[in-house]
Amino acid sequence: MTTPATLILTRPDDWHVHLRDGEGMRDVVADTVRQFARAIVMPNLKPPVATVAQAEAYRERILAALPKGSDFTPLMTLYLTEATLPLEIERARRTGWIHAVKYYPAGATTHSEAGVRDLAHCRETLKAMEDLGLPLLIHGEVTDAAVDVFDRERVFIERHLIPLVQRYPRLKVVLEHITTASAVKFVLTAEDNVAATVTPHHLLYNRNALFQGGVRPHYYCLPVLKREEHRQALVRAVASGNPKFFLGTDSAPHARNTKENACGCAGIYSAHAALELYAEAFEAAGALDRLEGFASHFGADFYGLPRNTSRVTLVRESWTVPAGHPFGQDTLVPLRAGEQVAWRLQALN
Repeated sequence: MTTPATLILTRPDDWHVHLRDGEGMRDVVADTVRQFARAIVMPNLKPPVATVAQAEAYRERILAALPKGSDFTPLMTLYLTEATLPLEIERARRTGWIHAVKYYPAGATTHSEAGVRDLAHCRETLKAMEDLGLPLLIHGEVTDAAVDVFDRERVFIERHLIPLVQRYPRLKVVLEHITTASAVKFVLTAEDNVAATVTPHHLLYNRNALFQGGVRPHYYCLPVLKREEHRQALVRAVASGNPKFFLGTDSAPHARNTKENACGCAGIYSAHAALELYAEAFEAAGALDRLEGFASHFGADFYGLPRNTSRVTLVRESWTVPAGHPFGQDTLVPLRAGEQVAWRLQALN
């Protein structure tokens, strides 16, 4: 099949992004806005965005940081804690701009210290979410130190996620940034109220990328990159055109000095070239015709939102990713820094 020189797609949305806050947010939000019409914004700030009032204040800060003339819409989330009450879920649903609640197992990733240690303490809140149709977004890893880091997603599914969907069969669930064949199988065999997001880095790289020529901290993320067999399972899932799988970059900016140290932060920044990197993955799979559904249709359908009507144009034109990107008083290192990307986002229509 001949690769087209130009792709015209419905403008996509990012169903999982970290915008951070303050000066750093101002430096990274423009990349997300340039690519996407809407984005589900993660709530793991310090302190976490755990109430409607905190979400409203954060939303106002995001809107104030947008480039002039932007039509971008932040889709806000709440951070689930064991103190979250059903009443807060009811308030969130009434806003019209809070679209989900995020579940971080305590200690699983960046700023997850306030996360849930035992889901049994959240039963009434989860029931309220099920009744009101407010999705639960899940960082699907156990934090048990006895479990190998490469097995934490699989074990989470077995120990926690399967019982969760059995207890709340109508709860809308998104298993975010999936990384394993086990996660693909779980989503495929679950009911239609269960879906998953997939990142560009988990489609393009396996765990060898962490160790090429030494330890590569800018490829360290959570969940970590997995074996090649798991990467291939993800590629097959998104290339199949199944609407249960849709775009979520998990773009996560960190200052360079917090990545390049003895205990570096987990997170990969991809917002600068997200759609182009996804295009590479779909092209390699011979599935460019499936990219639009994955990037532009399936997420909106799952969340019950209208599909975008504007268009974006990608051209097959190589360009070099800058070595660094401003991030407040610091800089960050973007994915593929100093290397080539095969596609370029050319225009919005």
